[in-house]
Amino acid sequence: MVNVQTETLIHVPRAAVAEYASDPGNAPRWYANIDSAQWRTTPPLTVGSLVAFTAHFMGRTLEYVYETTELVPGEKLVMRTSQGPFPMQTTYTWSDEGGSTRMTLRNSGEPSGFSAVAGAFMAPMMRMAMRKNLKDLKALLESGQP
Repeated sequence: MVNVQTETLIHVPRAAVAEYASDPGNAPRWYANIDSAQWRTTPPLTVGSLVAFTAHFMGRTLEYVYETTELVPGEKLVMRTSQGPFPMQTTYTWSDEGGSTRMTLRNSGEPSGFSAVAGAFMAPMMRMAMRKNLKDLKALLESGQP
């Protein structure tokens, strides 16, 4: 089992951070490893929405579809994928901290096949990538030019 969580403080109101981060179309701008996101269902994001992502991780191209399983606008977003070598659940949470937003990003899953062998190495690499992603999101939103 891989379970990695990281967080950051973004000096932008929670509603704006949550709106931007929960829009799959914005993911390639702040996720270094995500190349594209394409809707499989009609926007906007709701429980049951499907979005296909193409990403690169550990030298491999990954294609997967996330299903939104929980959505509390401005507070929490949970997405999961069940296909592929690494079924994953991603959770975003947002909370107020003064006039800023505390955003938490958690990825958890049970790798199988090649990914199970690489599992011991995946968590530190995921943590590093997730920290960079949140750092990039913070810089993007705080610059006022997302």
